[in-house]
Order: sequence, then structure tokens, then C-alpha cells
Amino acid sequence: KKRATRVEPLRRSRAPRVRRKESSAPWGTATLFAIPGFVLLYLVVAVLWRPPAALAGIYLAASVATFLAYAFDKSAAQRGRWRTSEGALHVFAMVGGWPGALIAQQFLRHKSAKAAFRSVFWGTVVINVMGFIVLCSPIGRPLWAP
Repeated sequence: KKRATRVEPLRRSRAPRVRRKESSAPWGTATLFAIPGFVLLYLVVAVLWRPPAALAGIYLAASVATFLAYAFDKSAAQRGRWRTSEGALHVFAMVGGWPGALIAQQFLRHKSAKAAFRSVFWGTVVINVMGFIVLCSPIGRPLWAP
């Protein structure tokens, strides 16, 4: 009788890890409509309450600064260097840079998958938009009107 001499138990093979594509993150419904929705809200508020023209410039400057902060943080992460704190990124978003943050999340693929970060981020967007409405409304007008 012949007997097997080199017997090994069967091992489950793992499916190979699929590398994720290096493209922009998927645009969810909120992401897709947030900036156009805010532009529409801004136009309505501008017609109704005429906020200072500089406010649009403030949003633009804050968005550019926030985009650059995300780009810096992504670069630092890739090189193993000092990182920008998530709290700082949230502060940038809350003071009006959230459109730039949203664009950075999509096109740089940075902070776009971390659910906890995204939850806090969307909270900063809501706080900023509510603050924008209150500041521009008759309630907030005494804060900036001469």
C-alpha cells in the first residue's frame, strides 16, 4: 500500500486586497448640493438683507486658506511630518472655509473617508450657515451696520 508522506492541511486563501483608485472621492448628495445651495442662499440673503459685499470675499479667502491647509496636511501625512490638527481644520471650516474644505476633501482625497471627521465637519457647515443667516438678518445687522 502507498501512503501519502507530505500531507498539509488546506488553508483558506485570502482574496487579494484591491487597491483603491486614486481619483476623487464620490460626491454624495450633501456634498454635491452644499456649495451650489449655499450660493443660492447667499444670493437670496443678499437681495433680502444686503450684507456687506466684503462677506463674499471673506468666504472666498477662508476657502482658499482652508484648501491650502488641507493640501499642507495631506502632504505632511504622506511625508510623515508634522500634521495640522483636525481641530484646526474644523475651525477653518467653521469660520467660512468649508467650501474650500469640501473641494479639498473631494479632489485631494483627504479626510474624505473618516466618518468621525466628516460628521464633525458637517456640523461646522451647519453652524457656519446658521451664523451667516443670523449675522445677515435684521437680528445681526447691528453687529456690522454703521
